[in-house]
Amino acid sequence: MSDDQAYGIAAGELRQFIEQYEQLDAEKKDVAERQKELMAEAKARGYDTKVMRKIVALRKRDKDDVAEEEAILEMYKSALGMT
Repeated sequence: MSDDQAYGIAAGELRQFIEQYEQLDAEKKDVAERQKELMAEAKARGYDTKVMRKIVALRKRDKDDVAEEEAILEMYKSALGMT
């Protein structure tokens, strides 16, 4: 195999990776736009989207980590007279 042939194969493979990445990036942007539209609809129906986003983030986390954080938060609030 000559250098020209090896270069052609590598360039073709590289082009494939780049094009696949670009396709995934376009899909990611589409998903982000759909999420934005969904939250706009929820907001229009009276839901607090800031709280909804927090709930989504909490649901992604480990339940024990969330419980520990909430316990510490309550302890700190109590220490500051916020409860």
